[in-house]
Amino acid sequence: QVQLVESGGGLVQPGGSLRLSCAASGIMFRLNTMGWYRQAPGKERELVAGITSGGTTNYVDSVKGRFTISRDNAKSTVYLQMNSLKPEDTAVYYCKAAWAGYASWGQGTQVTVSS
Repeated sequence: QVQLVESGGGLVQPGGSLRLSCAASGIMFRLNTMGWYRQAPGKERELVAGITSGGTTNYVDSVKGRFTISRDNAKSTVYLQMNSLKPEDTAVYYCKAAWAGYASWGQGTQVTVSS
């Protein structure tokens, strides 16, 4: 059974930081491209950050310089370090695993940036 479990979301003030974690099971984690997506109320889901099996990363322009995606293959876990958070970062954040034609999603974790 494939399972992706996100954690680390919550309420944070503007300028603050959070680290999201996504623990994967049921897949050959090291072969997967991992990604963090987010969906804000009334908006479409967007790719925030991705990391390939080789460690290559990419980010949506709005988070470049503030967010960092990383992976620990020994722990089958991908992380998203979020710094200098802004209210517009408020969204449900989802973890995704993909390899060839396979893709799996986590349930999501809420991030709210508000004073």
